[in-house]
Amino acid sequence: MASKKGPSKGTGGHGRRKLEGRGPTPKAEERAKHPAARRARAASKRAPSERQSASRGAGPARGRPTEDLVAGRNAVVEALRASVPALTLHLAPGLERDDRLIESAKLAADHEIAIVETSRQQLDRLTGGAPHQGIALTVRPYDYAHPDDLLARVLEGPDPALFVALDSVTDPHNLGAVVRSAAAFGAHGVLVPERRSVGVTPSAWKASAGALARMPVARATNLVRTLTSYAQAGLMIAGLDGAGEIDLEALELATGPLVVVVGAEGKGLSRLVRESCDLTVRIPLAGPVESLNASVAAGITLAEIARRRR
Repeated sequence: MASKKGPSKGTGGHGRRKLEGRGPTPKAEERAKHPAARRARAASKRAPSERQSASRGAGPARGRPTEDLVAGRNAVVEALRASVPALTLHLAPGLERDDRLIESAKLAADHEIAIVETSRQQLDRLTGGAPHQGIALTVRPYDYAHPDDLLARVLEGPDPALFVALDSVTDPHNLGAVVRSAAAFGAHGVLVPERRSVGVTPSAWKASAGALARMPVARATNLVRTLTSYAQAGLMIAGLDGAGEIDLEALELATGPLVVVVGAEGKGLSRLVRESCDLTVRIPLAGPVESLNASVAAGITLAEIARRRR
């Protein structure tokens, strides 16, 4: 091979004939015929509002408004009546005026909420294709408390702590009703898990009748771990259960620091949450009813605790 003319095998060539290479492989988005490049070009042509929605994550499912949006004339006026914290009232041009639209505009103006004329096409995108009747309300995301901060504030006060924890409750009306009862009977806060549980939505605001403006809700990354930390701080944990160990009238722990845990209707408390409780409590039922709605059970229990504390 040494006598052969030209570059030897593996040298890459010499002088002008040396191999220059093609450089690093370009990114998929930079290769004109790659699917990723086509998607990038399509994304750059979308409307600003769509790009903003995409930056927050996946868009809303078609036919269902997003969690921070109320759509429809009845829903919007009810949300404004309940003082749901809102950012913008969207109204389509050329609407036939009725009492609900007039009241919505007046309430928005009274609460200093921006009123914006929004085309029906834009409303379709905002609501994910759900029926909106030419009106929608953008709601401010709820500012959850941290469970540790909530506990620290209450322990500094003169009254024994009282919290309500919801285990796998997924109905926003139940959450709103529980918050309303908690505010009425002197509780200091409500705990909800981050996963497999309801959050504070416009429906929850309406069901709370404005109590969410006064009653803090804390979101726990892990409800069992939060209950354990509350127990270590001196609080007792009582879980509501149809087959509980004691009747509600026998709850002597009512006058001390306490967390009342409410499970989902039907399934009740999950196994790990039940094991975190110091005891389980049942509400005696006179009729053939098997169980109570979660918010009703919470209201009855909180009323009995408030009676004992008085």
